[in-house]
Amino acid sequence: MSLTNTMKSLSESERPYEKCEQFGASHLTDTELLAVLLRTGSHGENALDLSRRILYYAGEDGLLGIHRFSKERLKKIRGIGRVKSIQILCISELAKRLAKAEACEMLQFTCPSSIARYYMEDMRHEKQEIMKLLMLNSKSRLIGETDISKGTVNAALITPRELFIEALQKNAVSIILLHNHPSGDPTPSREDMLLTERIRQAGELIGIELLDHIVMGDNCYISFSEQELLRVKGQ
Repeated sequence: MSLTNTMKSLSESERPYEKCEQFGASHLTDTELLAVLLRTGSHGENALDLSRRILYYAGEDGLLGIHRFSKERLKKIRGIGRVKSIQILCISELAKRLAKAEACEMLQFTCPSSIARYYMEDMRHEKQEIMKLLMLNSKSRLIGETDISKGTVNAALITPRELFIEALQKNAVSIILLHNHPSGDPTPSREDMLLTERIRQAGELIGIELLDHIVMGDNCYISFSEQELLRVKGQ
């Protein structure tokens, strides 16, 4: 590494460690925060330069792009090997868990917004549609959850029979469906509407109520119950 391109060659006000120590972590840019966590750069560049390349690699949009990296893709970036790829994957996972832990404090299965907030980080970065089944007891407490589909979510691929076998085994009184739209737009499709109605009708016949179907977008959601898209029983 060139002596003119090391962290020591920077003034103290430009060095992330010193800046954090003097002003606090909140004063660091995204690039500086990542540089602190990576600790070192690569041949010919310091940790700041490497962090900047990672955050904006191949058109990625800064911090959010970190969640979309796989180990294989990270190792294609010049200067990223086994150790740094693992560091970055762990940073991504830690961020997800912190967001989920914070959302857990307000989680109520009778409140669509708190459900969406809790599961958002798990689902918003997925490249495929995933449908989750949440199973609740008579006190609206979670007694089980499972992924029932990965790929295109539609009525042809998901049958009420398979879904309710799972719910009956857990003695669920009610269920909630969650699925994501990788496009980032949570607007329900025609298939989403058809599938939801089929499951609602099947649940009504066997005594397991569909409380909601929540479609996740990119940090946004649409709840069938909030939008009154679940038909009233008897109609």
